[in-house]
Parts: sequence; structure tokens; C-alpha cells
Amino acid sequence: MIAIARKKCCHCQELFLPDARNFRRQGYCDKPGCRKASKADSQRRWLQKEENRGYFSGPEHVQRVQRWRAAHPGYWRRPKAQPVALQDPLIEQAPVNKQQSDISGETALQDLLIVQPAVLVGLIAQLTGSALQDDIALATRRMQQLGNDILYPQPKGAEHGKTIVVPPAAAPIAPAVQLDRSAPGTR
Repeated sequence: MIAIARKKCCHCQELFLPDARNFRRQGYCDKPGCRKASKADSQRRWLQKEENRGYFSGPEHVQRVQRWRAAHPGYWRRPKAQPVALQDPLIEQAPVNKQQSDISGETALQDLLIVQPAVLVGLIAQLTGSALQDDIALATRRMQQLGNDILYPQPKGAEHGKTIVVPPAAAPIAPAVQLDRSAPGTR
């Protein structure tokens, strides 16, 4: 294994550790200004060579460029715009007044979630561990209040919205009831 020594940058004169793959020839560090200086120096040295002086002029080079363009039609065109994502863009709307941003306890679950997909209801039910509408409504109000607190923070010293606590466990499930005929053993 070869030990790589630090070198002094030809532009900023600071010590740097050259890349292991090119340490013998690398003379510039990776700072943006030094990279620009490296490119300018490289171009200057390239143009000083006799065979490169007229590289960009003359009829043979015009033909060379024309042949290349014929072989690569449309190279300069920008790619077509990418299709828009399947989701509609989310447009953030600040509440118009305090009454609209407050979440009251009387709001029905249907009113809160009328435009939301069933996936959201299922996710909230999964998170709360309950499929009861009251528990889902309570959790939804709490999440909405938390979202409002994050998106629209109150200045220090201002009164924050109510904190709604979601119960940790679901209510016990009632036993199954048979409705279409009488229970076995009874008339």
C-alpha cells in the first residue's frame, strides 16, 4: 500500500490530501474556487499545444461539427416534462379566523372526514386500537389540533388549543347477538 502525502494546492496554497487514484498528478484541492482555477489552467495548457490551436475553426471543423450534429439529432432539446404525480398537489390554506381553527367536541366524525379516504379512518383505527366511531373522532380531533399547532404556531404567551387525550385501550366488545331466530333451547 502506498502512503499518500499531503500536497500544497496550486491555487489556495493550503495543504490537502489528494485523491488516491490520481495523487501523483492532482495539483488542486476540491474547493470550488480551486476547481475553477484547475479547469482554467487545464484549458490554457490544452490551447498552448500546436495541434489544438485551430481546433474550433476552419472548414474541416465545421464539417466535423455538422457530421456530429447529423449523427445526434435533437441532442440540444430538453426532455419532455415528466408526468405529474398521481396525487393532487396539496395546497396549504391558513385558517381565516380563530373560530375555524378551533376543533370543538361537537363535530361529528362524518363532518371531519367527509372528503378523506377510508384509508385514513382505517389508519386511525389501527393507531388507536379501536374501531368505535367516538374513539376515531376523538383521535382525529387530537391529530388535527396537533397539525394546526405545528402548521400555525401561536406566539409565546398566547393561549393554545385544547389538548385532547385519546384513550389507550378500546372499549370492551359486546357479545354477539343472534337476530334472525330464537336462541337454541328456547321457544
